Amino acid sequence: MIKQLLTMAAAMTLAGSVQATALPQQAYLNLDTAQKLASAALTQCATDGYNVSVSVVDASGITRVQIRADNAGPHTLESSRKKAYTSASMGRPTADFADLIKKMPEVAGLRDMDPNILILGGGLPIKVAGQKIGGIGVGGAPGGHLDQACAQAAIDKVLSQK
Repeated sequence: MIKQLLTMAAAMTLAGSVQATALPQQAYLNLDTAQKLASAALTQCATDGYNVSVSVVDASGITRVQIRADNAGPHTLESSRKKAYTSASMGRPTADFADLIKKMPEVAGLRDMDPNILILGGGLPIKVAGQKIGGIGVGGAPGGHLDQACAQAAIDKVLSQK
């Protein structure tokens, strides 16, 4: 009986260690960081004189935080979410895809891959140590390059503190 228990305990220990080593390790976007990113982007745009909405999504594109300035247009909520989703999904700034489509119109089908894709400037992937953990999207400034500047300022401010 003791021999069977020891054998069983050894097998369970071995199985547990095999499972633990087989599981991948992955950084993730926690809620506190997502909130700080959204707040920093909103603050930067307000300082620049723009009423915007900001969305922060995790690596799989699920919304973690979404905020809207008092005078931001209602459409800015959805545009910020889609920009965040697009940059998280594709791992690149949304402006890169807008530029690519201008240069190569044959890739315009990128817009139709997913109903959550929005190819306008203002979305950036969020990366830590080269690993994508999410995306941030800003909508409502008078130009995608201005939305992107607010998103980049937030990333620079918040992730430099990590």
